Amino acid sequence: MSLKNMKLLKEWSYDITPMDKGYTDKILHIDVSDNAITQKDVEPLMKEKFIGGKGYGLKLLWDATEANTPWNDPKNEIIIAPGPIAGITQYSGTGKSLVVAISPQTDSVMDSNVGGYFGPFLKFNGFDALELQGKADKEVIVYIDGVEGKIQIFDATDAPIDSHVLAEQITDEWAETDTPKSKEKIGVVSAGTAADHSLIGMLNFSFYDKRRKIVRLKQAGRGGIGTVLRDKKIKAVVARVKKIDPKLINAVDYKVISERGRRFNREMKELDDSQAEMRTKGTAHLTNVMNDYNLLPVHNFKFGNHKDAYKIHSEIYKKLFTQGVPDGCWLGCNMSCAKGVDNYELRSGPYIGDKVIVDGPEYETASSLGSVAGIFNPDFTIESNFYCDTYGICTITWGTILGFVMECYENGILNEERTGGLKLNFGNADDAMKMLHQLARGEGFGKTAGLGVRKLKKIFIENGWGDAQFINDIGMENKGLEYSQYVSKESLAQQGGYAMTNKGPQHDEAWLIFMDMVNNQIPTFEDKAEALHYFPMFRTWFGLVGLCKLPWNDVEPENNHETDEPAKVPEHVDNYVTIYKAVTGREFTKEQMIEDSERVYNYQRIFNLRRGFGVRAHDAQPYRAAGPVTAEEFKSLEEQYDKQMKETIGIDPEGKTIEEKMAITRTHREKQYELLLDAVYKRRGWNENGVPKPEKLKELGMDLPELMELIMPHYK
Repeated sequence: MSLKNMKLLKEWSYDITPMDKGYTDKILHIDVSDNAITQKDVEPLMKEKFIGGKGYGLKLLWDATEANTPWNDPKNEIIIAPGPIAGITQYSGTGKSLVVAISPQTDSVMDSNVGGYFGPFLKFNGFDALELQGKADKEVIVYIDGVEGKIQIFDATDAPIDSHVLAEQITDEWAETDTPKSKEKIGVVSAGTAADHSLIGMLNFSFYDKRRKIVRLKQAGRGGIGTVLRDKKIKAVVARVKKIDPKLINAVDYKVISERGRRFNREMKELDDSQAEMRTKGTAHLTNVMNDYNLLPVHNFKFGNHKDAYKIHSEIYKKLFTQGVPDGCWLGCNMSCAKGVDNYELRSGPYIGDKVIVDGPEYETASSLGSVAGIFNPDFTIESNFYCDTYGICTITWGTILGFVMECYENGILNEERTGGLKLNFGNADDAMKMLHQLARGEGFGKTAGLGVRKLKKIFIENGWGDAQFINDIGMENKGLEYSQYVSKESLAQQGGYAMTNKGPQHDEAWLIFMDMVNNQIPTFEDKAEALHYFPMFRTWFGLVGLCKLPWNDVEPENNHETDEPAKVPEHVDNYVTIYKAVTGREFTKEQMIEDSERVYNYQRIFNLRRGFGVRAHDAQPYRAAGPVTAEEFKSLEEQYDKQMKETIGIDPEGKTIEEKMAITRTHREKQYELLLDAVYKRRGWNENGVPKPEKLKELGMDLPELMELIMPHYK
């Protein structure tokens, strides 16, 4: 079907508001229940306290929903907001958007960052944020046309759904001409068939690769926001721009931005090959590094390395990735880390025999669709990566689910009768792929797996299929979100960096393993607490303004090790302070950066409180994240654990059984984690139950009546 023949359901014309210093101060609100389209002004207080991006998303979602609004209620919103810096092209990593919604997985607020062109295009078309609300009574596509100055809603009943097909057809048909320059001006947000049948659906944001002459995809993966999109019966949201011009941002000082961009580009050119190899391997360069440091999740995070890990070494992926192509997911990004496997012939599923581009795998996917399931086969990883993307499900989430169900299968919690004939032992790539295709069809055990680890644990325990403590210990989720792909057992700080996150265990708040475990830079609880204050706040700021974190520390200045705080990469922090000032004209310091983030971070913590979460009990972690659950795990590092028992715990392991030593280790590690919570809460200005203190909110200027009302019952 030609998309040009779709029935027009609603059209709304508007005058495009030009940006001033990175902002339009306009919000586009679309309710697909009745196809109501409105434009709202950004209130000065919102701009001052919430900055943009994630901050805008949280504030708009708070205002749109109530404390008990379910994820599948028409009131739930998907908010897409890029932030004031997003859209410039003179510095790498300036095309990020933040997506916010009530999550089907966590029942609380979820944020997910994403590249691609839609976010900057939304700004070019006159809006700092998009609110999608309501539920359509038929499938629709929303079209934000900045060329004609129109918003249109179409009946998309007969349009394809899987992302790689839909995004390409939209781009081909709605571009003004059949040229790369014209196709580059289209940005598409979509999900896919698996998002229809699961709670773990994700959003794809497209970008047109002029060199390859093909549409590519980046993902807002975490928390099931793609499921929310499909629940609203939205097949796609599309933005078309008249031109791509960073001057549309109307920054205060482009000269300063360009100077900092040239400085960073020089670092990339001169240092990347000897540091992170982002331009040749992307984040997949981490696979062998993590294996070497016992941090690569293997067999559902049971182990941190494996003898077959050489099969997924980054040099293998380097050979599979097309080289010498400017692999940026936003224009002007010199990191070129969005690697791709071209002309990959699919071996299974509805597109068998098709030759496609596979975006990635990134490191997280190389683990989640590989080692965590005991599968060391790049072909499986690449093919399942493609299908997860086009079906619209998060690769991190799906892989952690896969590892969990495989360990359950190997321990008799699951069997072929319970899985509908699937043999889900570790390493079984064939049946793992079958389960993925089942999910996309809404069939069998695949559909069950799509509920996520938290709900699977509940099902298995209620059915009496296994020991409840064991199931909870190995179920790698916190707050309902599956763990991302690093083994945290030997890094107490990283345990906090995962389980103390507002949304659940995603590495975008704090990645402290090397500081803590390898370099021993944060030995005391106070040191760890300081790191777990600074880094989550610093990284939150990226999501407020529209930045990718990778240019911050994946390539560092040559003299960075000589600075007082090399982990913070001070020169790059100064770049961001300078660029923010050059875009917005606001007087700004690195201290204000942290303060801006603290306001939003504490707001999100209290948003969780409003949803019935947000206290100490919800920062608990599965024991697999902290230590060995099984004798097999303990024995794999027995010498190390015995040494720790003697030197750190002060108990001689001599003569003790494995079970006795495991119990001693567990008691110690669980106590250490509780002490870490105490230290971090104190540093963040929260009480011992993890609730922000009234004086902390006042200090931040966030003592708003609606926030004070929620925290005060915790201070009586």
